[in-house]
Amino acid sequence: MREETYDISGMHCAACSASVERVTRKLPGVERSDVNLTTEKMTIRYDETKVTPEQIVAKVEKAGFGCTPHAEKKEAAEQALQDAEAAELRHKQWELITAGVFSLVLLYVSMGQMLPFGLPALPLPDLFSMHTHPVNFAILQLLLTIPVLYCGRHFFTSGFKALVHGNPNMDSLVAIGSACSFAYSVVMTFLISDDPHAYVHNLYYESAAVVLTLVSLGKFLESRNMQKTKGAITALMRLSPDTAILADSGNEVPTKSLKNGDVVLVKPGARVPADGMVTQGESSVNEAMLTGESLPVEKTAGSEVIGGSVNLNGALYVQVTRTGEDTTLARIIRFVEDAQGKKAPISKTADKVAGVFVPVVMGIAVLAAVAWAIAGQPFAFVLRVFTSVLVIACPCALGLATPTAIMVGTGLGARHGILIRSGEILEITHSVDTVVLDKTGTVTRGEPAVTSVVPYQCGGDTLLTIAAAVESVSAHPLAAAITAYASSQGLGALPKPESFENLSGKGLRAVLNGETVLGGNRRLLEEAGVDVTPLLKEAERLSNQGQTPMFFAKGGVLLGLISVADSVKETSAAAIARMKELGIRTVLLTGDNHAAADHIGRLVGVDQVVAEVLPEEKAGVIQRLQAEGRKVMMVGDGINDAPALTQAEVGCAIGSGSDIAIESADIVLMRDDLQDVPRALRLSSLTLRDIKQNLFWAFCYNTIGIPIAAGLLYLFGGPLLSPMFAGAAMSLSSVCVVGNALRLGRARL
Repeated sequence: MREETYDISGMHCAACSASVERVTRKLPGVERSDVNLTTEKMTIRYDETKVTPEQIVAKVEKAGFGCTPHAEKKEAAEQALQDAEAAELRHKQWELITAGVFSLVLLYVSMGQMLPFGLPALPLPDLFSMHTHPVNFAILQLLLTIPVLYCGRHFFTSGFKALVHGNPNMDSLVAIGSACSFAYSVVMTFLISDDPHAYVHNLYYESAAVVLTLVSLGKFLESRNMQKTKGAITALMRLSPDTAILADSGNEVPTKSLKNGDVVLVKPGARVPADGMVTQGESSVNEAMLTGESLPVEKTAGSEVIGGSVNLNGALYVQVTRTGEDTTLARIIRFVEDAQGKKAPISKTADKVAGVFVPVVMGIAVLAAVAWAIAGQPFAFVLRVFTSVLVIACPCALGLATPTAIMVGTGLGARHGILIRSGEILEITHSVDTVVLDKTGTVTRGEPAVTSVVPYQCGGDTLLTIAAAVESVSAHPLAAAITAYASSQGLGALPKPESFENLSGKGLRAVLNGETVLGGNRRLLEEAGVDVTPLLKEAERLSNQGQTPMFFAKGGVLLGLISVADSVKETSAAAIARMKELGIRTVLLTGDNHAAADHIGRLVGVDQVVAEVLPEEKAGVIQRLQAEGRKVMMVGDGINDAPALTQAEVGCAIGSGSDIAIESADIVLMRDDLQDVPRALRLSSLTLRDIKQNLFWAFCYNTIGIPIAAGLLYLFGGPLLSPMFAGAAMSLSSVCVVGNALRLGRARL
């Protein structure tokens, strides 16, 4: 099986995208085919032994659309594409202005002579008066209509082409309606000389022109708004600088030529060119566009930096560790593009409806016209009904309802450091009722830190100074925790031990200022004859909380104990409390012992603790919860979490975690903050609400609009809808749907 992406051109509405899906899914060996109207891309999965890319392209082109394999766009190509889109939008704007000016003059000429409520006719030279020179009056309207038809020519070329290929779309409806009005008016123009008073009132040039202008206005506003929805990816692509400064030579080179191991100089105010590690220098780095973290992050030698982040003050020397498509920025862009290209289940339903919508509407228009003709109405009346039904029943709003909301939703998530892999996941996340949290690295920091300093026969600073001095020469993680804590307490320079010995499984022995210092577990000190009884109860209490107490003695005298543990992140308890407010059940899942797990569970307030679980058993825990009928989100950061992340309905990886965990996840949280989990849940809820609102108004609009256009109100003594008002209503519906989606982009998570 092979999965490819193709760029599709010539689509104007949901009926178009549904047509492309329909013809490609009929090809032998095609497993799935999804077309995104807003990104104009088709993702197709097929058996390459049964169908070839050439056959796929030919099938789409036969249906009346353009189809080319999607090449990964590099920076220059991407910029060229953006420039082309901007130029096309400017061209549409000029055509719209031209059509608008001619349409306004046409309305003045045609309707100014027939104002309602007894209002006087608008002034018009006698040469073009409908009463004294009706032929001139008709020819002037014809001449004013032709430029408008030219500006809207793409509706006719696209609409009739789609009709010929058996895939009628929104353009087909507008083209048929406008062409009928224009053709009928031309015939009336030639007949005016025979009977001026009978035919001069049957001109519908203004309907043909104004409908095209209003629909073009709607399409223009739609296109301009759609460019805004693509802003998330565009902004991310612009983050990567074009050049980088090599530290050894000082030469400026293209960023794309950097290799792993190169050392680059990042000056204050410059962007980091690629992912790497600081080898020299200190500075604050703004990572807001990538992680959503508003505060600058301090970087020193050994700190990791992300390509695209901004160096604020000091100069940094950075050794490149990832380049090209492997960088964090490239992965984020890929994530967002994939999410915007994949459909949510609710979108597929809307597309199926839109696929049969256009033929049904054409049928309704014909039936309504025939019915009124049989009822004895004149041809002008029948034409008005036929045109109004075709024009008002545009499925654009229906087709845009879901993809625009998904594009804005995923873009909003990206700005907050929440990367969502697909529209389907964005929808499913809304239904989650249980969140399973890995302990180490997710709820806790994932690295040991000092939690308690308990002095016995000396001061706390003295105990910490002696302990840090002897531990400073050890490579053990617990030793690193003690020395880091001592440094944070500002104890100053530490004395250097004269000798040091690591005692496996027990601790260490060192000589400091001529005296023997012991640091380690109870067994080490008792074997050396040191009485640890005074601190045994405290040590047992700390052990029951999952902490590791270490005793210290100098010259055979007990100094106290220092306890080290994997500490809870500051935001974990608040994040879990917010999940509970949302009605989510929380489960802490860990391989740690029950005592440690229960203590952490109490600290953060989870509903359930599952401890002493082997890595391969984590997915089984998820399965048991699913068997109870629960929709599960798994949140983890390690390689051992990957099976559970895949098993859960929604897998959520902490961005600081392993690459395997991130690749296995459906959602990636770029910040190392558990509060982004309830934010992701709220984002899903807001997006789904937006989609439902859009679909409701799109369906509601068509349900009400089509019967009115068909003459339902007129049947009961009401007015008959003009094609002009039908065109205005249709354009307004599409703009409202896109506008509602853009409103989502300003939501607070």
